[in-house]
Amino acid sequence: MEKHKCGWCVGDTLYEDYHDREWGVPVKDDAMLFEFLVLETFQAGLSWITILRKRENFRKAFDNFDYQKIALYDTNRKEELLQNAGIIRNKLKINATISNAIAFMEVQKSFGSFHKYIWDFLDHKPIINKIQNYKEAPANTPLSDQISKDLKKRGFKFVGSTVVYAFMQATGMVNDHEINCFRYAQV
Repeated sequence: MEKHKCGWCVGDTLYEDYHDREWGVPVKDDAMLFEFLVLETFQAGLSWITILRKRENFRKAFDNFDYQKIALYDTNRKEELLQNAGIIRNKLKINATISNAIAFMEVQKSFGSFHKYIWDFLDHKPIINKIQNYKEAPANTPLSDQISKDLKKRGFKFVGSTVVYAFMQATGMVNDHEINCFRYAQV
């Protein structure tokens, strides 16, 4: 018997695998949180499947999402990235990734870890929504507005409320699996 999955992922093996293994699972690891921050930043204005298909290319291009290395990228490294056809070659998003790596480390210094900072907005407990159909999920919420504003104040770029909400969904800060999805109760 086939398990019911959220409608947004059905029909694409890569999407379904991501849904089944990662999406909505609470992430408390700073390296993984930074990876999702980078990917969600590049996803702005594009479809998530486009980013998933290029994820390994992003991983190689951005030193396995090592924020300490990314923070040191210079003009030559930026030019290399702009020539890399395997990623989204958007100068503003590449620059944002570098400045976000710097801001990420500043947050770590101030709070001890990025995960402590970001999860403090939720008292370290995921928000469990009751979505019947994935199309009912909001694009943003007052909380994602608040987090977006705070991130921007701390120097982060490309972290509008919609990007932040997608980040929250991906990292399990909010459970937006459909209630009849087999993953709803698991995450």
